[in-house]
Amino acid sequence: MIAAMLDEALAAFERRLAERVGEHPACSLLREALDYHFGLGAFGPVRRGKRLRPQMLFRFAFQLGARIECALDAAAAIEILHNYSLVHDDIEDRDELRHGRPTLWARYGVAQAINAGDAMCAISFLALAESERELGPARGLAAVRELHEAHREMCNGQALDLAFESRAAVTFDEYLEMIAGKTSALFGAASALGAICAEADAAAVERARRFGREYGMAFQIRDDILGIWGDESLTGKRIAGDIARRKWSFPIVWALAQPACVARETVASMYASGRSLERNEVEAVRNALDELAARTACEHAIAQRLDTLQRFGDNDLYRFAADSLG
Repeated sequence: MIAAMLDEALAAFERRLAERVGEHPACSLLREALDYHFGLGAFGPVRRGKRLRPQMLFRFAFQLGARIECALDAAAAIEILHNYSLVHDDIEDRDELRHGRPTLWARYGVAQAINAGDAMCAISFLALAESERELGPARGLAAVRELHEAHREMCNGQALDLAFESRAAVTFDEYLEMIAGKTSALFGAASALGAICAEADAAAVERARRFGREYGMAFQIRDDILGIWGDESLTGKRIAGDIARRKWSFPIVWALAQPACVARETVASMYASGRSLERNEVEAVRNALDELAARTACEHAIAQRLDTLQRFGDNDLYRFAADSLG
């Protein structure tokens, strides 16, 4: 039943997303930039993400008895806000590729990309405000608060991520705090929004939020794996760019927590340099991580998070989480 509703909801979501993105910009260049980023109009179809945040929202909404129409604007809002964060992240990280094509700033310049990202943030708020027609004023306000509290946490997490690039060392607790804001918060909001759209009580909303946040932590560790060992043809991003910029990912933090050895010291010395790494240095770090079995440690950490999700007791949600992290 939920699977059939999800298929219908995702198709309706794509239409609603295009409507919400397209109904506000008056400037032709801004409209073009938004169409380019989302793969709309003359720029579509394009390779895109898995819509994991809307999927999470719909799954909780339907599990708790919501109608599709009640969740569409919230799903569009969270995907638009997520994409706003991607546009700004690409600028801050100087990433030139996303989904196998130039990022927004690489095509239109930094200033126009910042402006387009800001527009996405505004459109996300306006899209979510439309949900008041289905949810009523109180639930509508709760939804807005949920999403933009997560937005605030995302900014905190991103600030830590950027600050870490100039650090000689980062602890596990600091890393976990960073990804809890940067990545986990929005997945928590997606799940909680699904419960809010179903008019669930406070306990159910909190349970949904906790599930989403735990999933988000596992998702970021998986993303850290792909950033070092992924297939560029599948990820659409340059592999090992995070190492070149000295990003503090799970494999790096885990490696530096290991007992002293040549491989650990290789990673430590490269990350203590305080500068971007050359190609041969990036390879040296990757080889050291392989020697330390850092990827296996990542997989174990993801498995532990999945064990926590399984204890929530919902097999459908657990299977979705496990399959998407596989």
